[in-house]
Amino acid sequence: MSSRPRAAWPLVAVFTAGYLAAYLLPTVVGRLDAHLGLTTTQAGLVGSALLLSSACAGLALAGRVERYGARRPARVGLLLVALGYGCASLTATVPLVLAGVVVGGLGSGTATAVAVAGIAAQRDPHRTSSLGLLSVSATAGALYLTMPHLGGGHRLPFASIALVALLVWPATARLDGAAAHGAATVPVRGRLPHRRSGLVLAGGMLVWSMAQNALWGVSSRIGVERVGLSEVTIGAVFAAALGAGLLGVAGAGVLGARLGRAVPIGVGTTVIAGSIVLSSSAGDLGAFATGEILWNTFYPVVLSYLIGLAASLDVRGRWAVLAGSAASVGTACGPVLGSVLSEEVGYAVMGLILGSATLLVAAPVTAVALHTGGRPLVPGSVRRRGGAPAAWLAATTTGLPGAAPELGAPEQAVAEISVPGLRRRRLVRSAFRTAGGPGQSNT
Repeated sequence: MSSRPRAAWPLVAVFTAGYLAAYLLPTVVGRLDAHLGLTTTQAGLVGSALLLSSACAGLALAGRVERYGARRPARVGLLLVALGYGCASLTATVPLVLAGVVVGGLGSGTATAVAVAGIAAQRDPHRTSSLGLLSVSATAGALYLTMPHLGGGHRLPFASIALVALLVWPATARLDGAAAHGAATVPVRGRLPHRRSGLVLAGGMLVWSMAQNALWGVSSRIGVERVGLSEVTIGAVFAAALGAGLLGVAGAGVLGARLGRAVPIGVGTTVIAGSIVLSSSAGDLGAFATGEILWNTFYPVVLSYLIGLAASLDVRGRWAVLAGSAASVGTACGPVLGSVLSEEVGYAVMGLILGSATLLVAAPVTAVALHTGGRPLVPGSVRRRGGAPAAWLAATTTGLPGAAPELGAPEQAVAEISVPGLRRRRLVRSAFRTAGGPGQSNT
């Protein structure tokens, strides 16, 4: 077995622990609403506080993971997850629950930032992010199946997240080696690359995540209030939906880059928009389950390509962390937005608004995927860095695939420019001409 999978599995484990709270958001918000006497909007605010603190931790760590090393911040994050959510599960006092949620959210964001930065340094970040989404989907699906049979209340979801963090703790012993293997040769200094594309992607992921989690945060209430389902039935629907998400992410991992990133992102987002409308306007179990299953099938698929796209913009993982944190900000606003819209205009109109926003954001994000999918070869880049041996060395290191020019790739024509006061320099296509011998230029 190669060293690459061994290097990736600790990142997948930490990603699972950090991302699990967002996947369990419907049952967390629903149980706060039902068992702590909170209104729908107040429960949504607690969920938003969790996700907003997670986003703040990610923004604070963007570009700093390699400075501190991966192991220490990951352990701090997992400790905060265990303490925060663990304390929230032990009390029924709303201020203490809120404090525990905020601390746990800081831990979730820290763990996720460490994992995403490490994923960006992998040879195939899309494959590793797909494994992470597979892991967190399977964990959340298992919890959705078992929690309704173990009793109600807000304690069980929070305790489950804390327990997963403790189980993942031993994996942090391997994080430093995994990070060094993937990013040791990456220069520490340098400006943030591809700023325009990165900003468009981060803004698009913010709106995209806001629309997704506005529905996800109220999905449980749609099932109860609009469709009339029991908690056990809703848990079974969510488990089936997350199981379909497992199949979707597995398919995306097999598909890889065969279709590029633009097609899966564009087509998948369109299907997601239709699923949001179907799920929010459902009047029976069949329509509700179909919308939730379709949505959860394509949501992690598109998310895996978005994470891979962000990782491809910077091998140090800065855009991956920044875009992920922007998505967390959108995720944090989602429960409040969903609660407010559902109370003011109803679930059906809420679905139309969220579906339209999802469709609108698909265009710029897909454009970024098209723009960054295959950058042209810079003229003379291979020769200035050492010719064919340098290209071969770059292609065999653990840097980002596609960052090094291919051997034998044709170069573009270069025009000479005369600048007054400076010595004129001749640009040549090669050191030898076929007919003229050594030392002669093509000019």
